[in-house]
Amino acid sequence: MKNYKIILSILCSGFLFVSCEDELNLEPAQSISTEKALSTGANIENLLIGTYAEAGDNTSYGGDIQMLGDLYGFTDEATWGGTFAQPREVFRKIILSDNAFVRDFWLNNYEVINQANLIVDNIELVDEESQDRVEGEAKFLRGLAFFDLVRFFGKQYEAGQQNSQPGVPLSVQGIIDYSADLRVARNSVEEVYAQVVADLTSAYSLLPETNGIFADKYAAQALLARVYLQQGNYEGAREASNDVIENSGHSLVASYEAAFNNDSDVAEDVFAFQVTSQDGENDLIIHYADQSNGGRGGDITINDAYVNKFNSPSDERASFFYTSAQNGGRLTSKYTNQFANIPFIRLAEMYLIRAEANLRSQTEVGNTPLDDVNLVRSRANADDLQTVSVADVLLERERELAFEGFLIHDLQRVKTAVGELAYDADALTFPIPQREIDVNDLLVQNPGYGI
Repeated sequence: MKNYKIILSILCSGFLFVSCEDELNLEPAQSISTEKALSTGANIENLLIGTYAEAGDNTSYGGDIQMLGDLYGFTDEATWGGTFAQPREVFRKIILSDNAFVRDFWLNNYEVINQANLIVDNIELVDEESQDRVEGEAKFLRGLAFFDLVRFFGKQYEAGQQNSQPGVPLSVQGIIDYSADLRVARNSVEEVYAQVVADLTSAYSLLPETNGIFADKYAAQALLARVYLQQGNYEGAREASNDVIENSGHSLVASYEAAFNNDSDVAEDVFAFQVTSQDGENDLIIHYADQSNGGRGGDITINDAYVNKFNSPSDERASFFYTSAQNGGRLTSKYTNQFANIPFIRLAEMYLIRAEANLRSQTEVGNTPLDDVNLVRSRANADDLQTVSVADVLLERERELAFEGFLIHDLQRVKTAVGELAYDADALTFPIPQREIDVNDLLVQNPGYGI
Protein backbone atom coordinates (compact mmCIF):
# COMPACT_ATOMS: atom_id res chain seq x y z
CA MET A 1 0.00 0.00 0.00
CA LYS A 2 1.60 3.24 -1.18
CA ASN A 3 1.50 6.44 0.85
CA TYR A 4 1.94 10.03 -0.37
CA LYS A 5 5.57 11.08 -0.04
CA ILE A 6 7.44 14.32 -0.52
CA ILE A 7 8.94 14.29 -3.99
CA LEU A 8 11.15 17.30 -4.48
CA SER A 9 12.51 16.43 -7.91
CA ILE A 10 9.29 17.78 -9.41
CA LEU A 11 6.94 18.88 -6.69
CA CYS A 12 5.80 18.41 -3.13
CA SER A 13 2.67 16.32 -3.26
CA GLY A 14 0.20 15.45 -0.55
CA PHE A 15 -3.32 14.87 0.61
CA LEU A 16 -4.75 18.01 2.26
CA PHE A 17 -1.75 19.20 4.29
CA VAL A 18 1.82 17.99 3.88
CA SER A 19 4.97 19.61 5.25
CA CYS A 20 7.65 20.47 2.70
CA GLU A 21 10.41 21.07 5.20
CA ASP A 22 11.69 17.52 5.64
CA GLU A 23 14.13 15.49 3.63
CA LEU A 24 13.40 13.73 0.37
CA ASN A 25 10.97 10.78 0.58
CA LEU A 26 10.01 11.20 4.25
CA GLU A 27 6.40 10.27 4.83
CA PRO A 28 4.23 13.03 6.32
CA ALA A 29 3.18 12.65 9.93
CA GLN A 30 -0.45 12.16 8.91
CA SER A 31 -0.33 10.19 5.67
CA ILE A 32 -3.28 8.56 4.01
CA SER A 33 -3.06 5.64 1.62
CA THR A 34 -3.43 6.39 -2.04
CA GLU A 35 -6.07 3.70 -2.35
CA LYS A 36 -8.21 5.31 0.35
CA ALA A 37 -7.65 8.89 -0.77
CA LEU A 38 -8.77 8.07 -4.30
CA SER A 39 -11.32 5.36 -3.54
CA THR A 40 -14.63 7.26 -3.49
CA GLY A 41 -16.26 10.32 -4.94
CA ALA A 42 -16.65 11.75 -1.45
CA ASN A 43 -12.91 11.48 -0.89
CA ILE A 44 -12.22 13.17 -4.23
CA GLU A 45 -14.47 16.05 -3.18
CA ASN A 46 -12.65 16.23 0.15
CA LEU A 47 -9.40 16.38 -1.78
CA LEU A 48 -10.82 19.35 -3.70
CA ILE A 49 -11.52 21.19 -0.44
CA GLY A 50 -7.95 20.43 0.57
CA THR A 51 -6.68 21.82 -2.74
CA TYR A 52 -8.39 25.14 -2.03
CA ALA A 53 -6.77 25.11 1.42
CA GLU A 54 -3.40 24.37 -0.16
CA ALA A 55 -3.80 27.24 -2.62
CA GLY A 56 -4.76 29.52 0.27
CA ASP A 57 -1.64 28.60 2.24
CA ASN A 58 0.40 31.64 3.30
CA THR A 59 3.24 30.55 1.00
CA SER A 60 0.91 30.91 -1.99
CA TYR A 61 -2.33 32.88 -2.28
CA GLY A 62 -2.62 33.33 1.46
CA GLY A 63 -0.49 36.40 0.87
CA ASP A 64 3.10 35.64 -0.10
CA ILE A 65 2.61 35.50 -3.87
CA GLN A 66 0.83 38.87 -3.83
CA MET A 67 3.42 40.41 -1.51
CA LEU A 68 6.36 39.13 -3.59
CA GLY A 69 4.79 40.55 -6.74
CA ASP A 70 4.61 43.97 -5.13
CA LEU A 71 8.08 43.86 -3.56
CA TYR A 72 9.54 42.87 -6.92
CA GLY A 73 7.94 45.89 -8.57
CA PHE A 74 8.53 48.51 -5.85
CA THR A 75 11.25 51.09 -6.36
CA ASP A 76 10.46 54.21 -4.36
CA GLU A 77 6.71 53.63 -3.88
CA ALA A 78 7.16 51.50 -0.75
CA THR A 79 9.93 50.08 1.40
CA TRP A 80 10.59 46.68 2.94
CA GLY A 81 11.71 47.32 6.52
CA GLY A 82 11.07 43.91 8.02
CA THR A 83 13.66 41.63 9.55
CA PHE A 84 13.13 38.70 7.17
CA ALA A 85 16.03 38.50 4.73
CA GLN A 86 14.19 36.67 1.95
CA PRO A 87 11.55 39.34 1.15
CA ARG A 88 14.32 41.92 1.36
CA GLU A 89 16.18 40.04 -1.38
CA VAL A 90 13.10 40.30 -3.58
CA PHE A 91 12.68 44.00 -2.79
CA ARG A 92 16.35 44.65 -3.63
CA LYS A 93 16.15 42.44 -6.75
CA ILE A 94 19.16 40.44 -5.51
CA ILE A 95 17.72 36.98 -4.87
CA LEU A 96 19.66 33.90 -3.81
CA SER A 97 18.66 30.54 -5.26
CA ASP A 98 18.02 29.19 -1.75
CA ASN A 99 15.48 31.93 -0.93
CA ALA A 100 12.92 30.17 1.29
CA PHE A 101 9.94 32.33 0.22
CA VAL A 102 10.65 31.60 -3.45
CA ARG A 103 11.22 27.91 -2.71
CA ASP A 104 8.00 27.51 -0.75
CA PHE A 105 5.98 29.33 -3.42
CA TRP A 106 7.29 26.83 -6.00
CA LEU A 107 6.68 23.79 -3.80
CA ASN A 108 3.23 24.79 -2.63
CA ASN A 109 1.97 25.67 -6.10
CA TYR A 110 3.10 22.27 -7.32
CA GLU A 111 1.25 20.69 -4.41
CA VAL A 112 -1.88 22.46 -5.66
CA ILE A 113 -1.21 21.22 -9.19
CA ASN A 114 -0.69 17.60 -8.21
CA GLN A 115 -3.80 17.51 -6.05
CA ALA A 116 -5.78 19.07 -8.90
CA ASN A 117 -4.31 16.47 -11.26
CA LEU A 118 -5.42 13.63 -8.99
CA ILE A 119 -8.94 15.04 -8.95
CA VAL A 120 -9.10 15.28 -12.75
CA ASP A 121 -7.55 11.83 -13.18
CA ASN A 122 -10.18 10.25 -10.92
CA ILE A 123 -13.20 12.38 -11.77
CA GLU A 124 -15.25 9.30 -12.78
CA LEU A 125 -15.51 8.41 -9.08
CA VAL A 126 -17.52 11.56 -8.37
CA ASP A 127 -21.31 11.43 -8.65
CA GLU A 128 -22.31 12.26 -12.21
CA GLU A 129 -24.27 15.36 -11.23
CA SER A 130 -21.17 16.84 -9.53
CA GLN A 131 -18.48 15.78 -11.99
CA ASP A 132 -18.47 18.93 -14.12
CA ARG A 133 -18.30 21.23 -11.12
CA VAL A 134 -15.53 19.28 -9.37
CA GLU A 135 -13.45 19.00 -12.53
CA GLY A 136 -13.98 22.68 -13.30
CA GLU A 137 -12.85 23.76 -9.84
CA ALA A 138 -9.75 21.58 -10.06
CA LYS A 139 -8.85 23.02 -13.46
CA PHE A 140 -9.40 26.56 -12.17
CA LEU A 141 -6.93 25.95 -9.34
CA ARG A 142 -4.44 24.18 -11.61
CA GLY A 143 -4.58 26.98 -14.19
CA LEU A 144 -4.09 29.57 -11.47
CA ALA A 145 -1.06 27.78 -10.03
CA PHE A 146 0.63 27.33 -13.42
CA PHE A 147 -0.10 30.95 -14.37
CA ASP A 148 1.77 32.45 -11.46
CA LEU A 149 4.59 29.93 -11.67
CA VAL A 150 5.29 30.87 -15.27
CA ARG A 151 4.95 34.61 -14.58
CA PHE A 152 7.56 34.54 -11.82
CA PHE A 153 9.94 31.82 -13.01
CA GLY A 154 9.82 32.49 -16.76
CA LYS A 155 10.46 35.59 -18.83
CA GLN A 156 7.50 37.75 -19.87
CA TYR A 157 5.21 36.41 -22.60
CA GLU A 158 5.75 38.38 -25.81
CA ALA A 159 2.68 38.74 -28.03
CA GLY A 160 3.28 37.56 -31.59
CA GLN A 161 6.50 35.73 -30.71
CA GLN A 162 7.26 32.01 -30.35
CA ASN A 163 7.86 32.34 -26.58
CA SER A 164 10.28 29.43 -26.55
CA GLN A 165 12.00 30.83 -23.44
CA PRO A 166 12.02 28.36 -20.51
CA GLY A 167 8.91 28.37 -18.40
CA VAL A 168 8.19 25.76 -15.73
CA PRO A 169 7.61 21.99 -15.85
CA LEU A 170 4.13 21.01 -16.98
CA SER A 171 2.82 18.14 -14.90
CA VAL A 172 -0.81 17.42 -15.73
CA GLN A 173 -1.12 13.87 -14.43
CA GLY A 174 -1.26 13.03 -10.75
CA ILE A 175 1.82 11.43 -9.23
CA ILE A 176 1.17 8.14 -7.44
CA ASP A 177 4.08 5.83 -8.34
CA TYR A 178 7.07 7.46 -6.70
CA SER A 179 9.39 4.64 -7.68
CA ALA A 180 9.36 5.94 -11.25
CA ASP A 181 11.82 8.46 -12.67
CA LEU A 182 10.09 11.74 -11.82
CA ARG A 183 12.66 14.09 -13.31
CA VAL A 184 11.19 16.52 -15.82
CA ALA A 185 12.51 19.42 -17.88
CA ARG A 186 11.05 22.90 -18.10
CA ASN A 187 8.39 23.51 -20.75
CA SER A 188 8.41 26.69 -22.77
CA VAL A 189 6.52 29.79 -21.70
CA GLU A 190 4.26 29.28 -24.73
CA GLU A 191 3.41 25.72 -23.68
CA VAL A 192 2.62 26.71 -20.11
CA TYR A 193 0.36 29.57 -21.17
CA ALA A 194 -1.42 27.23 -23.59
CA GLN A 195 -2.13 24.86 -20.68
CA VAL A 196 -3.36 27.72 -18.48
CA VAL A 197 -5.75 28.94 -21.18
CA ALA A 198 -6.97 25.39 -21.84
CA ASP A 199 -7.61 24.79 -18.14
CA LEU A 200 -9.49 28.03 -17.60
CA THR A 201 -11.49 27.70 -20.82
CA SER A 202 -12.51 24.21 -19.79
CA ALA A 203 -13.31 25.38 -16.26
CA TYR A 204 -15.56 28.11 -17.67
CA SER A 205 -17.53 25.53 -19.64
CA LEU A 206 -17.81 23.10 -16.72
CA LEU A 207 -18.54 25.35 -13.75
CA PRO A 208 -21.96 26.63 -12.67
CA GLU A 209 -22.86 30.31 -12.73
CA THR A 210 -22.85 30.43 -8.94
CA ASN A 211 -20.93 28.19 -6.55
CA GLY A 212 -20.97 29.73 -3.09
CA ILE A 213 -17.49 30.61 -1.83
CA PHE A 214 -15.85 28.37 -4.43
CA ALA A 215 -14.85 29.14 -8.00
CA ASP A 216 -17.70 29.52 -10.47
CA LYS A 217 -17.59 30.02 -14.23
CA TYR A 218 -17.13 33.77 -13.88
CA ALA A 219 -14.15 33.32 -11.57
CA ALA A 220 -12.58 31.23 -14.35
CA GLN A 221 -13.52 33.84 -16.95
CA ALA A 222 -12.13 36.67 -14.82
CA LEU A 223 -8.84 34.85 -14.32
CA LEU A 224 -8.76 34.19 -18.05
CA ALA A 225 -9.16 37.94 -18.66
CA ARG A 226 -6.12 38.48 -16.43
CA VAL A 227 -4.16 35.84 -18.36
CA TYR A 228 -5.08 37.31 -21.75
CA LEU A 229 -4.07 40.78 -20.59
CA GLN A 230 -0.66 39.44 -19.50
CA GLN A 231 -0.25 37.88 -22.94
CA GLY A 232 -1.19 41.05 -24.79
CA ASN A 233 -4.28 39.32 -26.20
CA TYR A 234 -6.47 42.40 -25.86
CA GLU A 235 -9.44 41.05 -27.78
CA GLY A 236 -9.57 38.01 -25.51
CA ALA A 237 -9.14 40.15 -22.40
CA ARG A 238 -11.91 42.48 -23.56
CA GLU A 239 -14.40 39.71 -24.24
CA ALA A 240 -13.68 37.82 -21.02
CA SER A 241 -13.83 40.89 -18.76
CA ASN A 242 -16.98 42.11 -20.48
CA ASP A 243 -18.64 38.73 -19.88
CA VAL A 244 -17.87 38.96 -16.17
CA ILE A 245 -19.08 42.55 -15.87
CA GLU A 246 -22.29 42.02 -17.80
CA ASN A 247 -23.32 38.52 -16.74
CA SER A 248 -21.80 37.51 -13.41
CA GLY A 249 -24.16 39.47 -11.17
CA HIS A 250 -21.24 41.06 -9.33
CA SER A 251 -21.17 44.80 -8.68
CA LEU A 252 -18.86 47.35 -7.14
CA VAL A 253 -19.50 47.90 -3.45
CA ALA A 254 -20.56 51.38 -2.43
CA SER A 255 -17.20 52.59 -1.12
CA TYR A 256 -13.56 51.71 -1.68
CA GLU A 257 -13.17 50.92 2.01
CA ALA A 258 -16.02 48.39 1.85
CA ALA A 259 -14.08 46.23 -0.64
CA PHE A 260 -11.56 45.17 2.02
CA ASN A 261 -11.34 43.55 5.46
CA ASN A 262 -14.56 41.61 5.06
CA ASP A 263 -15.36 38.45 7.01
CA SER A 264 -17.43 37.13 4.12
CA ASP A 265 -17.52 37.68 0.37
CA VAL A 266 -19.07 40.93 -0.84
CA ALA A 267 -20.70 41.78 -4.16
CA GLU A 268 -17.40 42.91 -5.68
CA ASP A 269 -15.58 39.66 -4.96
CA VAL A 270 -15.47 37.55 -8.10
CA PHE A 271 -13.24 35.19 -6.15
CA ALA A 272 -11.74 35.42 -2.67
CA PHE A 273 -9.64 33.12 -0.53
CA GLN A 274 -11.49 32.31 2.66
CA VAL A 275 -10.05 33.11 6.10
CA THR A 276 -11.69 32.62 9.48
CA SER A 277 -10.52 32.67 13.08
CA GLN A 278 -10.28 28.86 12.86
CA ASP A 279 -8.93 28.33 9.36
CA GLY A 280 -7.11 30.03 6.50
CA GLU A 281 -4.03 32.22 6.44
CA ASN A 282 -3.37 35.86 5.58
CA ASP A 283 0.28 36.85 5.31
CA LEU A 284 -0.78 40.20 3.87
CA ILE A 285 -1.87 41.05 7.42
CA ILE A 286 1.43 39.77 8.81
CA HIS A 287 3.60 41.99 6.62
CA TYR A 288 1.38 44.99 5.82
CA ALA A 289 -0.33 45.55 9.20
CA ASP A 290 0.80 46.82 12.59
CA GLN A 291 0.57 44.73 15.74
CA SER A 292 -2.84 46.01 16.79
CA ASN A 293 -4.23 44.64 13.53
CA GLY A 294 -2.48 41.28 13.76
CA GLY A 295 0.72 42.13 11.89
CA ARG A 296 4.40 42.51 12.68
CA GLY A 297 4.30 46.28 12.98
CA GLY A 298 4.52 47.23 9.34
CA ASP A 299 7.20 45.36 7.39
CA ILE A 300 6.09 47.26 4.28
CA THR A 301 5.64 51.01 4.59
CA ILE A 302 4.18 53.24 1.91
CA ASN A 303 6.20 56.23 0.72
CA ASP A 304 5.26 59.67 -0.60
CA ALA A 305 6.16 58.56 -4.12
CA TYR A 306 3.09 56.34 -4.16
CA VAL A 307 0.75 58.90 -2.59
CA ASN A 308 1.91 61.44 -5.17
CA LYS A 309 0.40 59.29 -7.93
CA PHE A 310 -3.03 60.65 -7.00
CA ASN A 311 -4.24 63.84 -8.69
CA SER A 312 -7.67 64.29 -7.12
CA PRO A 313 -7.81 65.76 -3.59
CA SER A 314 -11.10 63.99 -2.92
CA ASP A 315 -9.82 60.53 -3.93
CA GLU A 316 -10.32 58.27 -0.90
CA ARG A 317 -7.59 55.93 -2.11
CA ALA A 318 -5.01 58.69 -1.60
CA SER A 319 -5.63 58.61 2.13
CA PHE A 320 -6.45 54.94 2.65
CA PHE A 321 -3.59 54.57 5.12
CA TYR A 322 -2.80 54.71 8.83
CA THR A 323 0.34 55.21 10.89
CA SER A 324 2.12 52.25 12.45
CA ALA A 325 2.37 52.46 16.23
CA GLN A 326 5.55 50.39 16.00
CA ASN A 327 7.68 52.19 13.41
CA GLY A 328 5.75 55.35 12.57
CA GLY A 329 5.50 54.35 8.93
CA ARG A 330 2.55 54.77 6.61
CA LEU A 331 0.61 51.48 6.24
CA THR A 332 -2.11 50.52 3.78
CA SER A 333 -5.60 50.16 5.24
CA LYS A 334 -6.39 47.28 2.87
CA TYR A 335 -5.25 44.77 5.50
CA THR A 336 -6.45 45.55 9.01
CA ASN A 337 -8.64 42.53 9.84
CA GLN A 338 -6.54 39.45 10.46
CA PHE A 339 -9.52 37.13 9.91
CA ALA A 340 -10.78 38.82 6.74
CA ASN A 341 -11.02 37.02 3.43
CA ILE A 342 -8.38 37.83 0.83
CA PRO A 343 -10.08 39.47 -2.18
CA PHE A 344 -8.25 37.87 -5.09
CA ILE A 345 -10.32 38.92 -8.11
CA ARG A 346 -12.35 42.10 -7.71
CA LEU A 347 -14.83 43.46 -10.24
CA ALA A 348 -12.91 46.76 -10.30
CA GLU A 349 -10.06 44.89 -12.01
CA MET A 350 -12.45 43.72 -14.72
CA TYR A 351 -13.55 47.29 -15.46
CA LEU A 352 -9.93 48.37 -15.83
CA ILE A 353 -9.10 45.37 -18.03
CA ARG A 354 -12.08 46.13 -20.28
CA ALA A 355 -11.09 49.79 -20.47
CA GLU A 356 -7.49 49.05 -21.42
CA ALA A 357 -8.42 46.30 -23.88
CA ASN A 358 -11.02 48.50 -25.57
CA LEU A 359 -8.53 51.35 -25.84
CA ARG A 360 -5.85 49.17 -27.38
CA SER A 361 -8.37 47.57 -29.76
CA GLN A 362 -10.05 50.91 -30.55
CA THR A 363 -13.44 49.48 -29.63
CA GLU A 364 -16.19 50.19 -27.11
CA VAL A 365 -17.43 46.71 -26.22
CA GLY A 366 -19.72 46.95 -23.18
CA ASN A 367 -18.92 50.59 -22.46
CA THR A 368 -16.50 53.34 -23.37
CA PRO A 369 -13.05 53.18 -21.76
CA LEU A 370 -13.64 56.64 -20.27
CA ASP A 371 -16.87 55.57 -18.60
CA ASP A 372 -15.29 52.39 -17.21
CA VAL A 373 -12.37 54.27 -15.69
CA ASN A 374 -14.61 56.98 -14.29
CA LEU A 375 -16.90 54.35 -12.75
CA VAL A 376 -13.95 53.02 -10.76
CA ARG A 377 -12.79 56.54 -9.90
CA SER A 378 -16.21 57.81 -8.85
CA ARG A 379 -16.60 54.94 -6.40
CA ALA A 380 -13.49 56.35 -4.65
CA ASN A 381 -14.82 59.94 -4.92
CA ALA A 382 -12.09 60.87 -7.39
CA ASP A 383 -12.82 63.55 -9.97
CA ASP A 384 -13.94 62.31 -13.38
CA LEU A 385 -11.42 62.29 -16.18
CA GLN A 386 -12.39 64.14 -19.37
CA THR A 387 -10.31 61.97 -21.66
CA VAL A 388 -8.53 58.68 -21.14
CA SER A 389 -5.42 57.03 -22.58
CA VAL A 390 -3.72 53.68 -22.02
CA ALA A 391 -1.27 55.49 -19.74
CA ASP A 392 -4.22 56.78 -17.70
CA VAL A 393 -5.60 53.25 -17.30
CA LEU A 394 -2.22 51.90 -16.23
CA LEU A 395 -1.94 54.66 -13.63
CA GLU A 396 -5.47 53.91 -12.47
CA ARG A 397 -4.47 50.28 -11.98
CA GLU A 398 -1.65 51.43 -9.69
CA ARG A 399 -4.09 53.52 -7.67
CA GLU A 400 -6.90 50.97 -7.47
CA LEU A 401 -5.00 47.66 -7.28
CA ALA A 402 -1.94 48.63 -5.26
CA PHE A 403 -0.66 46.13 -2.67
CA GLU A 404 -2.73 43.32 -4.23
CA GLY A 405 0.13 41.71 -6.18
CA PHE A 406 -0.18 43.27 -9.63
CA LEU A 407 2.79 45.63 -9.82
CA ILE A 408 5.66 43.55 -11.25
CA HIS A 409 3.38 41.85 -13.78
CA ASP A 410 1.97 45.15 -15.06
CA LEU A 411 5.44 46.64 -15.38
CA GLN A 412 6.71 43.64 -17.31
CA ARG A 413 3.77 43.27 -19.65
CA VAL A 414 4.03 46.92 -20.76
CA LYS A 415 7.85 46.71 -20.88
CA THR A 416 8.49 49.32 -18.21
CA ALA A 417 11.83 49.35 -16.39
CA VAL A 418 11.90 48.61 -12.68
CA GLY A 419 14.30 51.19 -11.37
CA GLU A 420 17.51 50.68 -13.35
CA LEU A 421 16.50 47.18 -14.48
CA ALA A 422 14.95 46.54 -17.88
CA TYR A 423 11.58 44.79 -17.73
CA ASP A 424 13.17 41.56 -18.98
CA ALA A 425 16.33 41.70 -16.86
CA ASP A 426 17.52 38.37 -15.50
CA ALA A 427 17.19 39.75 -11.98
CA LEU A 428 13.43 40.15 -12.52
CA THR A 429 12.89 36.41 -12.96
CA PHE A 430 12.90 34.19 -9.89
CA PRO A 431 15.57 31.49 -9.57
CA ILE A 432 14.48 27.88 -9.80
CA PRO A 433 14.87 26.77 -6.16
CA GLN A 434 18.30 25.28 -5.62
CA ARG A 435 16.92 22.16 -3.93
CA GLU A 436 14.99 21.44 -7.15
CA ILE A 437 18.12 21.86 -9.26
CA ASP A 438 20.02 19.54 -6.90
CA VAL A 439 17.61 16.61 -7.31
CA ASN A 440 16.50 17.09 -10.91
CA ASP A 441 19.37 17.36 -13.40
CA LEU A 442 16.91 18.06 -16.23
CA LEU A 443 16.03 21.46 -14.75
CA VAL A 444 18.02 24.37 -16.12
CA GLN A 445 18.59 27.31 -13.77
CA ASN A 446 17.64 30.83 -14.82
CA PRO A 447 20.60 33.01 -15.82
CA GLY A 448 22.51 34.81 -13.09
CA TYR A 449 21.71 32.61 -10.12
CA GLY A 450 23.75 30.60 -7.66
CA ILE A 451 23.81 30.04 -3.91
